[in-house]
Amino acid sequence: MKFNPLSKIMILLLLLAGCSTSTESEVSQVAEQPQQPPLLVFVTGDHEYSSERTMPLLASVMESRYGFRTEVVSAYPDEYSEENIPGLDSLESADLAIFFLRWRRLPEEQIKHIEEYLNSGRPIVGFRTTTHAFRYPESHPLEEWNEFGARFLGAPWIYHYGHESSTDVYKHSEAQGHPILDGVAGQFHVRSWLYHVLPDYPPASATVLMMGKSVGPSGRSERVDNPVAWTFQTPAGGRVFTTTMGHPEDFAVEPFQRLVVNGIHWAVGQPIPTTWEGPLDINVPYEKETANQSNR
Repeated sequence: MKFNPLSKIMILLLLLAGCSTSTESEVSQVAEQPQQPPLLVFVTGDHEYSSERTMPLLASVMESRYGFRTEVVSAYPDEYSEENIPGLDSLESADLAIFFLRWRRLPEEQIKHIEEYLNSGRPIVGFRTTTHAFRYPESHPLEEWNEFGARFLGAPWIYHYGHESSTDVYKHSEAQGHPILDGVAGQFHVRSWLYHVLPDYPPASATVLMMGKSVGPSGRSERVDNPVAWTFQTPAGGRVFTTTMGHPEDFAVEPFQRLVVNGIHWAVGQPIPTTWEGPLDINVPYEKETANQSNR
């Protein structure tokens, strides 16, 4: 059967119209799919500050009050298991990794998940002892991870002002107007004993948000105010919010709660909440009787 040129043109137009209709329908279906909220993955294991209890409570708040999706992975079978945090493959789909670790010696296959996340340039939040998240023995193949705090959070472990001391916290004079500080009280008190990070940390590229003054320091002849919260950037360009606060009793302090909530929103690139609905129900005691007082 022969088609005249006009017939051929009409058939071609019909085919193109069909393709256009199909494409528009597919685009419409994609556009109608709701965008999922950011996924926050909490990685815990510290065996002194009860992060295995505070982080799930914080995760619950970030879901119920702020609409994030969350997952919590913890040392197994308990916080004293320094060589095992199952579930780190959750970092593959995380939009933000929140670390509260201390002196871990994870196997290479688990470290790889953390390494891949960091190399992706995605953001992180680090609490307190995460400045010394890993402690591999000398000459161990993963010994370089002992520098995790300095490389990825902006400070390593140096020393603190004594377990019986506490800390007065105040806004850094040069950080006024930073979004993480929106609604955060200019001064407040926390139970955390002050970590000393000066003079080399955090580096000049960091932005110090809050300073701490040790109250009742022991074992040190000099008391020096030190940064307790700052922003930083990973080598791959990921946003970082670090705080050396994180004693379990700190999480019952409302200004600290708001600082943490703001820091998480900022790190994951979400707008800082403009309103505050009141204190979060995070009340976890410090189990001093089970804490090794030589700990950091």
